[in-house]
Parts: sequence; structure tokens; C-alpha cells
Amino acid sequence: MLLQRTNIQDRLSRLKKKASEASILEEVYQILEQESEKTGHILDRIGQKSGNPINSFKFDELETERIFHIDHIKKICIDYRLRFLDSSYFKGEIPSSAVAEIKRLEQLHDTELKNFKIMAPSRLFRLEDKDDPLLFAPIGNGYFYLIHKWGTDLHPLRRIFAWPFKNVVNLAWVVVLISYLLTLMIPEGLFSKSGSSTEFWIIFFFMFKSLASVVIFYGFALGKNFNPAIWNSKYFNA
Repeated sequence: MLLQRTNIQDRLSRLKKKASEASILEEVYQILEQESEKTGHILDRIGQKSGNPINSFKFDELETERIFHIDHIKKICIDYRLRFLDSSYFKGEIPSSAVAEIKRLEQLHDTELKNFKIMAPSRLFRLEDKDDPLLFAPIGNGYFYLIHKWGTDLHPLRRIFAWPFKNVVNLAWVVVLISYLLTLMIPEGLFSKSGSSTEFWIIFFFMFKSLASVVIFYGFALGKNFNPAIWNSKYFNA
């Protein structure tokens, strides 16, 4: 049996290939480890309370449609009964897509972002005793840069449901309207043989007083407040 001759060039090529594969795997492992450390560092920063409210962005790299003034944010929060608070109060999960966007922006602007803010419904915040999150970073002078949006959009009727809670006048009008509709649902002559306008308005007044009492009790018992008072409050009963 004849032994096959050894091709030195072939052996060198195989050795080089093995060394290259090992080097590539080691490099990939280091990259993944670095990315994991970056992700952990970003999540730590999101969980920290705000300090200096300004981030250093490169002006030429900013996207105009992502820049919002605090007045615009406040109006949306009041209209839809949302809160705009430090990300440290957020109890939801920060998605990997948001972390990836932070990494991209930090590399693009050559900076480390911090002092994040989140706009979301109250139930998504860890509030102290007294459906669509948006992550912001402050720029300065009352302006904020929208970093990322995740989750599902708000219900199309949320603004209508939040309207009564904008102020006491709106709430009073809703109570009056509901009281009027409930009064219309009561059959004529239920409390007297002859239905009259006087009876109708007496029943209406009783309905209004009862409904208003329930609303007031609910508001005080659960510490509810109107939208302008809670949009940037960290207390659930502010």
C-alpha cells in the first residue's frame, strides 16, 4: 500500500484556515461581550434619575421631526391623560430596539446619552405615594429629542375619554349630560299619575346630585386629579 505524499502548501493552508476561524470566533465573542456591556450600561442609565438635563448632540445630525418642545409634550399629555416622567419611574420593559437606537445615536453624535424621559400612561410608571411609551432625551431650553417609540398606538377614543378630566368644567358638563340621559330613560308617570316637566326636572336634579356625589367620592377616595395637575407628577394621588 502506497502512502500519499504530503502537500506542505495544502497543510499550511489548512492550518491558516483553522487559525483564521479561531481568530474570527474570538473576535465575535469579544464583540458580543462588548455589546452586552454597552446594553447593560445603557439600561443602567435609563434607570437612573435625571441630573444635568442637557445632552450634547451634533446639530447637523439632528432630525427636525424628532425635536419637540415641552409645551407640545404637555398639551399631548393633558389631551390624552399621559405622564411625562424620568425614565427611572418606568416599570415597563425597555425593548432591544430602543437600546439599539440609543447605541446608534451615541455613535452618530459621539456622545453618551442620559437623563431620559418617557411619555406613557400612568399605569406604566412606578409612582410614589402623594399603551404607547415614547423615550426622549433632553436637548436644552425646553426641547427634547425623540429617541424611540414602541408598543401599540393609543386607542382612537382615548382623547374623548380623557376630555372630562381636563378640568372641572368639562367634568361637570359630562355629569349633567349623563344625568339628563338617565332621566330620559325613566318612564313617564313612574312616580306620579301625570307626567309633568316639574317631575322631570326634579328627577333630573336627583340624578345629577347622585351622580355628582359618586364622582366626587371616587375622585377623593382614589386620589384622582385633573390632567394638567398630573402630566409631569411622580405621585399617583397628586
